[in-house]
Amino acid sequence: MQVSGPVKRIGFVDCDLNNFHADVFLKAIRGPLASRGISVAGATAVQQEQSKLWAQEHDLAYYTSVEALNDAVDAYMILAPSNPEVHFELCRQVFPMGKPTYVDKPFSSDLLTAHRIFGLADKYQVSIQTTSALRYTEVQRVVLESPEPVKHMVAWAGGDTFEEYGIHPVELVISCMGPDALAAHSVGDEQHPVIIIVFTEGRTAVIDFNIGTHVDYAATVTTATGTQYIPVGLDTLFIDTASAILDFLETGQPTIARQESLMVREILDVIADPASRSGYIQLEPNSI
Repeated sequence: MQVSGPVKRIGFVDCDLNNFHADVFLKAIRGPLASRGISVAGATAVQQEQSKLWAQEHDLAYYTSVEALNDAVDAYMILAPSNPEVHFELCRQVFPMGKPTYVDKPFSSDLLTAHRIFGLADKYQVSIQTTSALRYTEVQRVVLESPEPVKHMVAWAGGDTFEEYGIHPVELVISCMGPDALAAHSVGDEQHPVIIIVFTEGRTAVIDFNIGTHVDYAATVTTATGTQYIPVGLDTLFIDTASAILDFLETGQPTIARQESLMVREILDVIADPASRSGYIQLEPNSI
């Protein structure tokens, strides 16, 4: 799937534009990434009135529909980071426009819907990509530079709910260890779930998640020669994420394998299943 022309103008599509991701991505594109010559040219949202106010406050053109926005943009960013339940409907409106589209985290509210979104993209021959910001950290840089594969890792994280923020450590793990996860199991109590993931070739990962508590993101990465503790810096996290999004939108070539995004969603589904507290649940390989 190729971009038909140069991407210079992005359109935000959201549930309610008054959210953290709309703020940080707009600031990153207008600020540290301005030299790339790409702008956010307009926006539209489901919740119109408050979104219009947000757009006015941020000096951004507001459109009442995707159809009205389309002539003003070359690519789309579907946000709604706290409302994955609306992502399929927003994708249904955006994909027929035939332009590369980034879909924010969580990609969907369940694995079936994730497959439906990818299928819809294929129907309209649209390039899409999704990710959590925790894919672009010091942890991935250490793993990329390591001459040895990762045998085991532990990721620490926190957030108001696992449903919304659990994607971050799961994305961190899958981006470092790949999509070949075999089974997952959750132990601990509801406020402090500890997730164990088993991968092929005897590799393992543990996610220590703390609900309702601020915990700095960090990970340990273990290879055959030792273990390294790596804190995740937040200063440039969303700038690095926005830069990677622009890389994708400019080329129209996804840099993240679908199998990884689907495995992230499958693990989240499995951990939401109470049965995961009773033992390991097998994970199915995703191909699409």
